[in-house]
Amino acid sequence: MTDETTRGEHYEQANVHDVYNKIASHFSSTRFKPWPVIDEFLRGLPAGSIGLDIGCGNGKYLTVNKDIYIVASDRSTELIKFAEQHQPHSAIVGDILSLPHPPGKFDFAISIAVIHHLSTPERRVESVKTILQTLKPSVANKPAGEALFFVWALEQKNSRRGWDEGDNQDQLVPWVLKPDKNREAQDKPTTHHRYYHLYKQGELEEDVRAAGGEVVRSGYDRDNWWCVARRA
Repeated sequence: MTDETTRGEHYEQANVHDVYNKIASHFSSTRFKPWPVIDEFLRGLPAGSIGLDIGCGNGKYLTVNKDIYIVASDRSTELIKFAEQHQPHSAIVGDILSLPHPPGKFDFAISIAVIHHLSTPERRVESVKTILQTLKPSVANKPAGEALFFVWALEQKNSRRGWDEGDNQDQLVPWVLKPDKNREAQDKPTTHHRYYHLYKQGELEEDVRAAGGEVVRSGYDRDNWWCVARRA
């Protein structure tokens, strides 16, 4: 294990994983409506498809298509408590860089707003590679499995955040956690900061190719860059 890997793990533990465990309940309450691109991708899958939701959060995408089966995973032990309520799907604690799945067995995968939390270029590419390796390759007349990735965009000048070309791509983004209504009235809001790498146009596709993947289609949606990819 390299020093850079160790630094990345420690940094992400403090600025991503620990934060999501602290804000899990509040975060989950704000995540309930599927985004159109992801909804369309999941509904377009053949009945009986089996796939992965890597970095599933509270599992809001597990119920989009009742005719498919999803194995969901997330590093947050607190968010998984919400995701595992969406039966009959599975939800487990798992690391995107060390997935417990056999390679080449899944029809699809989604990873929504996850790989931008990896703190080095090498770890981001490795995370894409790890996901692509879970997908079925193209065999005879059977199509290859496909993965859908979503990442925050640098180019979002019209959003409330206002980032755009020329801004720092590595940001600590605040999450204001309000006091629990059942706790003492004197409790004050606390602010936690999550690490994000803001992707510039074309960067997600570059990571897919660097990971040995093939870009099927890509686009921009709601201040995010997205890409559908498969194993090359």
